Amino acid sequence: MTASNTWRVGILFSTSGVTSIIEKSQLNGTLLAIDEINSAGGVQGKMIEPVIYDPGSVVKQYGELAETLIVEDKVNVIFGCYMSSSRKEVLPVVERRNALFFYPTLYEGFEYSPNVMYGGATPNQNSVPLAKYLMETHGNRIYFVGSDYIYPRESNRVMRNVIRQGGGEVLGEEYVPLNAGIPKFKSIVEDILRKKPDAIFSTVVGQGCINFYTAYYKAGGRGLDCPIASLTANEAEIAEIGAAAAVGHITAAPYFRSINSDANRKFLTRYEKKFGTTLDVTSCCEAAYSQMHMFASALQDCGGMDTDAMRDALLGMNFQAPQGEIKIDPDNNHTHLQSRIAIVNQEGEFTIRSKVRHMIKPDPYLVYPQINDWSLQLQKVIGG
Repeated sequence: MTASNTWRVGILFSTSGVTSIIEKSQLNGTLLAIDEINSAGGVQGKMIEPVIYDPGSVVKQYGELAETLIVEDKVNVIFGCYMSSSRKEVLPVVERRNALFFYPTLYEGFEYSPNVMYGGATPNQNSVPLAKYLMETHGNRIYFVGSDYIYPRESNRVMRNVIRQGGGEVLGEEYVPLNAGIPKFKSIVEDILRKKPDAIFSTVVGQGCINFYTAYYKAGGRGLDCPIASLTANEAEIAEIGAAAAVGHITAAPYFRSINSDANRKFLTRYEKKFGTTLDVTSCCEAAYSQMHMFASALQDCGGMDTDAMRDALLGMNFQAPQGEIKIDPDNNHTHLQSRIAIVNQEGEFTIRSKVRHMIKPDPYLVYPQINDWSLQLQKVIGG
């Protein structure tokens, strides 16, 4: 196939390096959606052709490869990135070149670009529900541990404010390098066990997440006694950590593999047929999958890949995703998402314990108190 008879899109997910365990699942979700679209005849008779690069989890590479995609490969639509630091590298490139960038990852909020479609949760969609759940279910004394880059520090800043507004207390706040091994967590875990918080809020990502949970377990920490609660720990990482070390720990996310719905079962069946397993299916994977389908719908409407026309087609668009209905907010380019909280069970699978009854409007700047306060209603559920 040549560029003249395909719709070429750029893909920037790492298949090597410290965040590859997550980004591989995002790449898979993207490729599954492309397969589905192309199998149905493509868009206006033309197939979607992915141009894929591996940034190797090296932050500066994302920006450099985004430039390569736009200038050399002649694409003006890019899907990619997990870490906020890598998104920040791509952002000025797509703004300068007026390209469209789909970012399928939860993040710290406090950003807007007309060139970005934000597909992951913002703090009002995950941090606020999680803080409410922790303080009502476990207690108000929370300990923070995070990886040392933009997202964890900003996420913790927001979570600290939410917890304090709810009458809670932050007992400690520690950061580790992205490549932190198990020994790096020794002193932090010792401090946690000494201070005895009611729960731990973790923004440790990638391999570091696996190492932190493992270190906590080896030191005697148990999720059923004092859980690690996270916005990022997902099915792929829990599989690596193992059920014994992961049981009782908590994650807040729009999507979990264990959701009990026809839409999710069909999604998982197709995923397993293509990749041979669903063990690596994550919320970020599902977001990447959904964003590609929404892009294809906008492309169908526009009949071309002009950035301004595509943006107009995307804003306000609804999509029936595996998580449930989602919508791109016309005011801020972020996505209305479902909100769920789940606990790892004895088999190492997430059991959904609560959810919000409807998709939550994104509030990346936390400027609407009525959707960010403690009146948010969590519905206890049995099953998904």
